Amino acid sequence: MSEDAPEILVVDDEARLADLFAAWLQADWSVDTAYDGEEALEKMGDSVEIVLLDRRMPGLSGDEVLQRIREDGYDSRVVMVTAVDPDFDIIEMGFDDYLVKPVSKDDLVDIVERIQTRSTYEADIQEYYSLVSKKSLLESEKSERELEDNAEYQELVERVEQLEDKVDHSVGQLSDHDDFVGAFQDLPGSNDA
Repeated sequence: MSEDAPEILVVDDEARLADLFAAWLQADWSVDTAYDGEEALEKMGDSVEIVLLDRRMPGLSGDEVLQRIREDGYDSRVVMVTAVDPDFDIIEMGFDDYLVKPVSKDDLVDIVERIQTRSTYEADIQEYYSLVSKKSLLESEKSERELEDNAEYQELVERVEQLEDKVDHSVGQLSDHDDFVGAFQDLPGSNDA
């Protein structure tokens, strides 16, 4: 497991199932488990990047935990992993994906990888557009000679090119249309239209 592996929090009141999901994922990710909604909220932190959350739990339901995660300002990705079939109530819920149990190891690993790729893509594209904007502004205000002689500008151009390659590579990994659309839906300002 690499140092920068995202931390995953598996939340399920069925302890054996939560432990099984954690075992499936711990070879590639840092994984913690919570066996009820209260414990999940206690374990939430900025280091938690992905939450695998059961909806139907005694005490605090998964829906309530999700709402609290969003209210508390965590930007973790949340995947509902539940036996509850989706209904129209999911439209207003702030999750990133939804898996209906039973879930295979392949399904679980696949969804975590896709969510991770989507998150990386979003961060890269946000930085890319920010830097492209700065580059364009400088190019409209400065002469070619001033730009050529400025080391900071040259570093900016290099970083833009690196990010462009990285974003292009990530687009290739977002093979599923829904992943590609999902990546854009989460970008700031993309829902303003």
